[in-house]
Parts: sequence; C-alpha cells; structure tokens
Amino acid sequence: MHEFFLVKDLIRKITSLAHEQGASRVTGVIVKLGALSHISPDHFREHFIHASLGTVAEGARLNIEVLTDVTDPQSQEVLLENIEIYLAT
Repeated sequence: MHEFFLVKDLIRKITSLAHEQGASRVTGVIVKLGALSHISPDHFREHFIHASLGTVAEGARLNIEVLTDVTDPQSQEVLLENIEIYLAT
C-alpha cells in the first residue's frame, strides 16, 4: 500500500510540472530508485501504469534507474529525475 501512495504522489508532481509547462501530455518519465527504497523496478512500473491512468502521464515511457549505493543520502528515496512533455500547437 505504501508504494501506491508513493507513486500517486509522484504522479501529482508530474501533473503539476506538466501543467506549469503548458503540456498536454507527458511522453516520458525518468526516475531513480534508491538502493534502500524497497521497491523493485517491476513493482514500481506496475504501480506507475495503474496510477497514471486518466492523467497526463498515461502511456508515458518509463525509464527506471536503480541506484546501488546504500550510503547515498538519498538511498531511501524515489527521485523524479526528468519528464518529457508534449506541447500541443
């Protein structure tokens, strides 16, 4: 259940960034999973697909980088690295 809320919060951030940029949709998302974030890439992807339904991020390509340094100060975090957006003309 923790993962669901984590990904929902990430979708809220992505939606907010997309709206700030005037984007009609998000075409790509890059995230980093900290070494101690306790979520696998497959599990994260599954939650992302479900949580993004009906949002500007639905169907976005998801690139997940898994960090391995357990001493990194952000090793417990899921970090939004970048989004790619589509601007309607």
